[in-house]
Amino acid sequence: MTPARFTQCLLVLRWTPINLASALHCNLAWIEAMETGEEKVPDELATWLETLARTHEELGIPVTYRGKGLEPATSRAARR
Repeated sequence: MTPARFTQCLLVLRWTPINLASALHCNLAWIEAMETGEEKVPDELATWLETLARTHEELGIPVTYRGKGLEPATSRAARR
């Protein structure tokens, strides 16, 4: 996995390097090194990120829920 694709996968997933480091319980500096190409992305990690990113790209984000919970409380109470 190239550093550019690594970064693109994180963007597609809406993850920051900090989010990934937290999920993997690893050092943020290692994640940043993979971003810059100083460290190679391990094959297993690359496969995992690619799978997640492709799934997000294919399925997209549901639009059904846009605006939900934004209407005034009186409108919500009236629907009950």
